[in-house]
Amino acid sequence: MRTTPDALQERLVRHATDRRSDIALDDGHRRLPWDELISEIASRRRRLHAANARRVALALDNGIDWALWDLALLQDERVAVPVPSFFSAAQRRHLVAAAGLDTWIGPGGEAHGFQSSRDPAIASRRVVVPPTLHPGTRRITFTSGTSGAPKGVCLDATAPLTVATSIAEAVAPLAIERHLAMLPLSTLLENIGGLYVPLWLGGRVFLPGVETLGWRGASGFDPYRALATLDACRPHSLILVPQLLQALVEARPRAPESLRFVAVGGARVADSLLARARRGGWPVFEGYGLSECASVVSLNRTGEPAHGVGRPLPHAEVRIDDAGEVWVRGAIQLGYLGEPASASAWHATGDLGHWASGALVLGGRRREVFITAYGRNVNPQWVEGELCACPAIAQALVHGEALPINRALLVPASPAIDDATLAAAVAEANAGLPDYARIHEWRRSAPFTPHNQQLTANGRLRRDAILRAHGDWLRAAPTRHESHPSQTMQGVTP
Repeated sequence: MRTTPDALQERLVRHATDRRSDIALDDGHRRLPWDELISEIASRRRRLHAANARRVALALDNGIDWALWDLALLQDERVAVPVPSFFSAAQRRHLVAAAGLDTWIGPGGEAHGFQSSRDPAIASRRVVVPPTLHPGTRRITFTSGTSGAPKGVCLDATAPLTVATSIAEAVAPLAIERHLAMLPLSTLLENIGGLYVPLWLGGRVFLPGVETLGWRGASGFDPYRALATLDACRPHSLILVPQLLQALVEARPRAPESLRFVAVGGARVADSLLARARRGGWPVFEGYGLSECASVVSLNRTGEPAHGVGRPLPHAEVRIDDAGEVWVRGAIQLGYLGEPASASAWHATGDLGHWASGALVLGGRRREVFITAYGRNVNPQWVEGELCACPAIAQALVHGEALPINRALLVPASPAIDDATLAAAVAEANAGLPDYARIHEWRRSAPFTPHNQQLTANGRLRRDAILRAHGDWLRAAPTRHESHPSQTMQGVTP
C-alpha cells in the first residue's frame, strides 16, 4: 500500500495532539515542539502559495527551516528540488535549467537568475516555458553526477513516503525516539530515513548544520567534531556512509551507549569494517538502495543474522535475472528528467547480486560508475577526459570505488614531462571538477596499449586488466593522513 502526504499529515497531527510540548525538531539553535510543527508547516504552505512557487529549489543547510520547507512542499502540488551543497556552479546551472526552476530557497540563487521577492526567504525567476516533467512529479532528486551533468530522478509524492513507512515498520522493534541527521538532508537517504521516518514514529529529529557534524565539503570529515555532537544529542539512530562509519569507529572504537540502530549504505561496506564496528558495540545494519527506487530497497534487521544487504523492505519486490542483474519493483521513479518514461514496472539497477538465506547479496555493478566511500557516484571516463584534456597527460585511469579518495594512473604525453608538470595538470583538471570527483593521489604509469592487454584495439581502457596490474595501489586503504581529501596529494612515481 502506498503512503500519501495526507496520511503523513494525519500522523503528524495525531503526534501533535498526543505529544504537544515534546520537541519534534532541534537544530541546536532552535527547538520546535510538536504543537507548533503543524502551524509552521501551514505557514510555509501559505508563503509558497503567495509566491506562486511551482518548481522549488531547496538550497539550505541542514536545520529546522530545511525540514519545514520540505514538509510544506510535500503537502501541495509543487515540485521540490533539493540542491546538493557539493554541486559545482556548472552542475547547479544544469539543475536550474533542466528542472525549469522558478523558485529558490536558500543562499546562492542570484547567481542563477533568481531575484528577491516580498518574502525574504524566497527568490523567484520568470520561466516562460518550463521543461515538461513526467506526470505526477513532485520531487526531483539529482544524482551526485556520474558525469558533468547530473541526472534528475523524478518521483511522485507517494514513493518517498511509502519507503519511509516501510523503514519505520522494519525498525519499530527498536523504539527509536531520537535521530541525529548525519548526512545532508539534500541526500534522499537522509531526507527519507532521517526526517520522514522519525517523524512518522513520533520521534525527535536533531538537525545541526553540516559543519557542526564535522563535514568539510563533500568529502572531508572531522570525526571528533561529529562525536562531540553525537554525545550532546545522544541519538538512538544514525544513517552513515561507509567512510563516516570508518572514521567514527577509528576515533572511538566503543560505540556511544545511546545508539540502537546505525544504518550504513550508499556504497559497498568492507566486511572487515562491519566486523570491527560490531566488535565495538556499534549497532550497524547494512542496507541497499538507489535514488531510482526512492532510496532504500533492502535492509538487515535487528534480531536476524546479517546477510549481505538484508531482506527487501515490505514495499519492495526484488528479482534477479538470468544474467545476475538485480531488478526492483515498488516505489520506483517515474523516469529520468528529460527522458521517456520506462514502459516497465520493474527497474533494472545495473547491480549484480544473488540470494543468501533470503537476503540480497551484491556482487558489483554492470556499469563502470564507481561509488566513493562518501556515497558519491563518479563516472571515471568523465574525470579521465578532464585529465586528458591537459596537454601533459596522454592517458589516465581513475579509481575510487568505496574509497575516501580518488586515485589516478597517469601516462605523460612525453617521458620528458616531470612530476611537477603532471601535478600542475592534475590541479588544473581538479579546478573544473566538483570536490567528490577530484583526484587526490596519482602515479605515473607506462602507456596502456593493446600489446600489454590494457587497451582495446579501438582505444578503450581494459579496466579489469589495469586493476589487476595496479590493484595493490589503486585499491589500498588510505593512511590516516589521507583521510582528509580536500587537499590534492603529491603524486608518486612507482
